[in-house]
Amino acid sequence: MKFCIRSFNNMPIVEKILMQANFSSIVGEFINITIPKYCKHLTKNKYHNGHPDLLEKGKFPDDAVQHSHDGIEIKASRYEKGWQGHNPENVWLMVFVFQCSRPNDDISIPFHFKAVYGAKLEESDWQFAGRNEGSRRTITATVKNSGFEKMTQNWIYGHN
Repeated sequence: MKFCIRSFNNMPIVEKILMQANFSSIVGEFINITIPKYCKHLTKNKYHNGHPDLLEKGKFPDDAVQHSHDGIEIKASRYEKGWQGHNPENVWLMVFVFQCSRPNDDISIPFHFKAVYGAKLEESDWQFAGRNEGSRRTITATVKNSGFEKMTQNWIYGHN
């Protein structure tokens, strides 16, 4: 699976303009709106910042829920492991690992997906990271080795 976000009039490619976290977020949102086009029983969660990202169509009023353990949380990442979420919780997680240029790269690497993993993670598969006193960093939880093993044993797509 390859696609490239190119610009017009010799402007830099989008991957080199955006902050890396913003680009990952855009890739994740692209996936959130694309999967329901092919999986008609799924829909994007219409609750602003709702969790999880994808829901069973018709399960919740207006296909919107602030928080539920029913559905699929989507993450897009440049990294092969060390995936993060906001809370350690029981959740179906799909991670789309991609590669592309970074803002400081001298060369242009075409965007492509390297792997897709999906598994049901338990709260015990997450390590709560918290934050230090005075830090303004967003509180996160990281997928532990137990969760990583579940994810990679249940790979959906792989590309070398």
